[in-house]
Amino acid sequence: MKRTDTKTLQQIFEARYGDAARLNTANVDGDMIRSMAQRGSCRDFLDTPVSDALVDILCAAALASPTKSDLQQRDIIVLKSPDQRHRLSALVAGQSWVADAPMIAVFCGNNRRQRLIHDWHGIPFANDHLDAFFNATTDAAIALGAFVTAADAVGLGCCPISAVRNRPEAVSALLDLPDHVFPLAGLAIGYPCQSATIAKRLPLRVTCHTDRYRESTLQETVRTYDDDRRASQPYAQQRHPETFGQSTTYGWSEDKVRQYSQAERADFGAYLRAIGFRLD
Repeated sequence: MKRTDTKTLQQIFEARYGDAARLNTANVDGDMIRSMAQRGSCRDFLDTPVSDALVDILCAAALASPTKSDLQQRDIIVLKSPDQRHRLSALVAGQSWVADAPMIAVFCGNNRRQRLIHDWHGIPFANDHLDAFFNATTDAAIALGAFVTAADAVGLGCCPISAVRNRPEAVSALLDLPDHVFPLAGLAIGYPCQSATIAKRLPLRVTCHTDRYRESTLQETVRTYDDDRRASQPYAQQRHPETFGQSTTYGWSEDKVRQYSQAERADFGAYLRAIGFRLD
């Protein structure tokens, strides 16, 4: 979908952060920066298919992104088969929109290749601890972000699907993932039905630091941010009202607290150990 938004970069940042007046955008603009600044998740797609050729190019662009020490510990599995997309969507409960995505990819961390080349060279792998998992995760996350940026630049909309980690064993079986390869996130891809909303983010003064970390104004800033979100981008529904009831001051922080008041993926560590990772 071609964008018709005529906001300046400064206006886009103000819509996103609220306190962006301190940003000097006078000599910094361009299609890529604007695209990144105003992107949003897309869960409502046109029926228009995404060509295999375009997806292949986006994968190539994503995998050109930085990788720790040139280890290249990430893979993208593109679900070009409608049957595979249907099977994956059935594994991500509560994400009904996934089934309507014209294309789905799954981004995986891959520490297997590194271990295999150690075997081929006859040299022991001496880093069998948490960092092996962490490096592969970071590599996959960087590729995911790069794919989203590239997709947005060519008019596609995307939404990550973290729910692939709700049932990692089943997703691994569906994708034939061997030991030391794991699903980080899915990604729904397609042409958006409408322009994305610029979702408000926490003010930069509490997330972007100079020289050292500071949080002296965090509580006050979050309270103000909650008020702003509640007034301008209210949540359509409140989480777990059967437990917490209905709040008249429901905002971002309460939504996140309610979300993580319920256990999620407590068995993910056991899954990672089962596929060969040591997490100490």
